[in-house]
Amino acid sequence: MVAIITNTDEVLASAEQGTSLWSDAWVRLRRNHLALAGLGILIFLAIVSLLTPWIAPYGYEAQNLALGATPPSWQHWFGTDIFGRDLLTRVMYGGRMSLMVGFVATGVALVIGVLWGTVAGYAGGRVDAVMMRLVDILYALPFMIFIILLMVVFGRSILLLFLAIGAVEWLTMARIVRGQVQNLRRQEFIEAAYSLGLSRWRIVRKHLIPNTLGPVIVYTTLTIPSVMLLEAFLSFLGLGVQPPESSWGLLINNGVETMEEYPWLLIFPGLALSITLFSLNFLGDGLRDALDPRTSKD
Repeated sequence: MVAIITNTDEVLASAEQGTSLWSDAWVRLRRNHLALAGLGILIFLAIVSLLTPWIAPYGYEAQNLALGATPPSWQHWFGTDIFGRDLLTRVMYGGRMSLMVGFVATGVALVIGVLWGTVAGYAGGRVDAVMMRLVDILYALPFMIFIILLMVVFGRSILLLFLAIGAVEWLTMARIVRGQVQNLRRQEFIEAAYSLGLSRWRIVRKHLIPNTLGPVIVYTTLTIPSVMLLEAFLSFLGLGVQPPESSWGLLINNGVETMEEYPWLLIFPGLALSITLFSLNFLGDGLRDALDPRTSKD
């Protein structure tokens, strides 16, 4: 009997202590080996991108026209391009730009989309109708014309590229969050929060937004690679990253032009981008399962 009482006391003590959403999510995430592998690869790529100026084997603009395009060798692990520039160095520098464009532009879209969708879904009525009709209008605008107008009015810059992409990618995020919030606000735990006298801002911050994290994280991991590909398309049109700066998308576009003669110019930037996309997808699936309370079996 004493042992039973002791165990009961331990259970009650642990129940009183409780655990947060983030600690529970971390426990569940650690059980997903693919997600941890994806996280590790992304951390490695981020560290390499930050340290590129100090660890790159050659200078970024160093050319050897006499060498020209050569296949991979011990001196140049990824080979060289048609100007004799080391491809490994250019892939490392291109990774800095691609990751920065992907994460910063997606961050802009994430903040705008989550706030817009939460307000529209929670307010409902005329507020929701007006806000979502504005989203529909923005959807109808040709994206490329919007980007060209921004470039003409404000000039070409990397910061403007971030804002322009983020200002368009948030539309789908807002729709996803709005749908989730409309469903959640009818749940019993929201009604319980109302009955306890919690303010609207506290309900939104503590109950609605955390419960939309699953779909938001999944869509975010899909947005980052789509932003990278969009940046590559804009660079191909002369509206994105401009030479001598480089990105994975720009390197891939250059490699496509000479893929039959110099296939390594396409293979290595393509592998770098593909590995990043796979890592983001694995991490996104793991975060979805870890952050969605409805998937918890603990």
